[in-house]
Amino acid sequence: MEAQLKKELGTSMLKSTGHSGGGCISQGQSFDTDHGRVFVKINHKSQAKRMFDGELASLEAIVMTDTVKVPKPVKVIELDTGGAVFVMEHVDMRGLSRHSKQLGERLADLHLHNQRRRDRQNKEQQTVGKGPDVPVIDQFGFQVPTCCGYLPQENEWQSDWVTFYSQHRLQHQLNMVEKSYGDREARELWSQLQLKIPQLFTDMEVFPALLHGDLWGGNVAECPDGPVIFDPASFYGHAEYELGIAGMFGGFSDSFYSGYHNKIPKAPGFEKRNQLYQLFHYLNHWNHFGGGYRGSSLRIMKDLVKY
Repeated sequence: MEAQLKKELGTSMLKSTGHSGGGCISQGQSFDTDHGRVFVKINHKSQAKRMFDGELASLEAIVMTDTVKVPKPVKVIELDTGGAVFVMEHVDMRGLSRHSKQLGERLADLHLHNQRRRDRQNKEQQTVGKGPDVPVIDQFGFQVPTCCGYLPQENEWQSDWVTFYSQHRLQHQLNMVEKSYGDREARELWSQLQLKIPQLFTDMEVFPALLHGDLWGGNVAECPDGPVIFDPASFYGHAEYELGIAGMFGGFSDSFYSGYHNKIPKAPGFEKRNQLYQLFHYLNHWNHFGGGYRGSSLRIMKDLVKY
């Protein structure tokens, strides 16, 4: 398959005929191969292999949960001319509509999978002779870097969620803002906000949940037998984090949220934490696309500082 695809790719640039990873970052096209029909994403940038390796690991982790459908990953191939391609299962997809509630339910199952595995193992350990199953993930992070857009995320394992999110997500993004823009107001607001963040998690136990990590409306669809999600930037984090970007750009109906919250009800303080999780994505967009997202980032920081 690899030789066949390299020959195809060597003749012309791929034109986007399917979903594209991270907006306009990668282009994709379906191919018929000796092993069946596959979808191939191509990126000629130097960071392409790192991006695709993270996406492959994300898809593998989601597939292992047997909860929500994703395209099954096949292989990442480095190109002789620079960049890389990512080969995955071809899935016939269309816009999400009648399977919206089911997506909410299956996403909740994805988020509950690690916790349910822990509960099952705790119960089985009380049975004499019952050995451990697949290890439960009890920290926040991921085994490889993943990219939300083209920027790599810091996924080093951390035992405390507030520390992980504050340092590996918000601080990391604000460091990039500082390097690119030297924004004094953002710097001053962050010095106040980081002291407030622990208050948003008072009396809460956050157990690591496997996340898609970039679940906006452009990364969901459906096929004849149910919903599909794709282009993940996975890590183990707080389940509520997933709904931050989901609420920013539309694309999710009331039935999606009812399906989700029937399985994972909103905890007290959900709305403020949702703002906190949206802040990461506004900062990430600021770092990707420029100052058009500065106002939204600062607005959320000002609002949370008042909490």
